Amino acid sequence: MDLVLNAADRYVLTPHVYPGSWPEDGPLRQVLSLLLLTNLGATVLYLSLASFSYFFIFDHKLKEHPHFLQNQVRREIRYALTSLPVISLPTVALFFAEVRGYSQLYDSVDECPLGWLGIFISTVSFLLFTDMCIYWIHRFLHHKRVYKLFHKPHHIWKIPTPFASHAFHPVDGFLQGFPYHLYPFLFPLHKVLYLLLYLFVNIWTISIHDGDYRVPTALTSVINGAAHHTDHHLFFEYNYGQYFTLWDRLGGSYRHPSALMGEGPQKQLQK
Repeated sequence: MDLVLNAADRYVLTPHVYPGSWPEDGPLRQVLSLLLLTNLGATVLYLSLASFSYFFIFDHKLKEHPHFLQNQVRREIRYALTSLPVISLPTVALFFAEVRGYSQLYDSVDECPLGWLGIFISTVSFLLFTDMCIYWIHRFLHHKRVYKLFHKPHHIWKIPTPFASHAFHPVDGFLQGFPYHLYPFLFPLHKVLYLLLYLFVNIWTISIHDGDYRVPTALTSVINGAAHHTDHHLFFEYNYGQYFTLWDRLGGSYRHPSALMGEGPQKQLQK
C-alpha cells in the first residue's frame, strides 16, 4: 500500500492537500491518507468493476426469478456502500503496519532469493493460503451462533448480482478479507504483485456473483465459479470456497452446481 500512498503524496496530497510543513512520514498524516485512499479505492473498484459485470456479463433474465428481490440491485449497492467505510477502519490499521515496515513486502525482484520463480511461487501460495483461510472463516460464519449476527445479510440475495459481491455486514466483510492482508505479514511478497493480487481478488469476488454459470468442463470440479457460488446462496451449506473446490471436497461441503445439471435458476425461470 505504500506504493499507492507514495504516488498519492507525490502527485496530489503533498502539493494540493497538506501544508508543506507536515512531513509525509508523519503517522497521523499517513493514517488520514490511508483512510482516504482506502475508501476511495474500494468504492471506485466496487462500482466500476461491478457495473461492468452487471451491464456486460450478468444475465438480466435472472431478475425475473421468484427469489430476486424488489429493488434488489439498489439495495445491494446501498448495503455495500454503507459497509465499506466501516470495513476500512481495521483494514487501514493493517495498511498502516505495512507502510511502517512491519510486513514482509519488498520492492524489487532482486530481493527475492528465487527471483522470478519466487514471484510465481508467491502467487500460487497466496491463492492457496487465502482460499484455505476463507473456506474456514466462511464456514465459521455459517455456525448457527454466528450466522444471524454477521453473515445472514449477505444471504438475503439468493440470486445475487455483481453488486452483491461486496454487500456484506462489516464484520463479515473484514473477516473474509483478512487473509489477503495477513499473507504479507507471514510470507515475503513483491509490492506490485500484492497490488495486482488485490485487484484480482476484487475481480474474482465479483465474478462469482455475476450469474454467468458457464464453466469449462475440465475445470468444473476444480474451480469455484459463479455456478458453484450461486448454489451456496441457494442451499447455504455447500461450496464455501473462494477460488477452488479443494477444501469443500476435503470438508465434505462440495455440491456439484445445479446450473450445470440443468436444474439451476434457469430451470425455475423456464417453469
